[in-house]
Amino acid sequence: MSMAYEEYMRQLVQPMRDELVRAGFRELRTSEEVEQFMENVEGTILVVVNSVCGCAAGLARPAATQAVLNSEKKPDHLVTVFAGQDREATAKMREYFVGYAPSSPSMALLKGKEVVHFIPREEIEFQSMEAVMENIMKAFAKYCK
Repeated sequence: MSMAYEEYMRQLVQPMRDELVRAGFRELRTSEEVEQFMENVEGTILVVVNSVCGCAAGLARPAATQAVLNSEKKPDHLVTVFAGQDREATAKMREYFVGYAPSSPSMALLKGKEVVHFIPREEIEFQSMEAVMENIMKAFAKYCK
């Protein structure tokens, strides 16, 4: 790929990255960062697999941020990887999603290293933001403190 294309993509996705970071999500951009985080984390973790994909990603980010803001119970940790941008980090994170097919965007709620709730793209696209948010918040209520 050309340097101009790579720079264009970095600029294009930066607001999508910033939306989650502003809401308290930690970006994991390399496979080493993912591995170090996952091997040392305790408690509950919401992982958002961010993506450029229009209708689903445009719902996933605000649904995740609003669920965190409006839920009484919340995960101990909020992290994100960016599919198609930070490929190695995304692939490494997906190794922890045992039994779930790759999906972008998607969300996983983990207790330690075990996925206890997974929301694939199919449960995001063509839904209302409120429906996706409710799905996330129900998982928080069931699995978080």
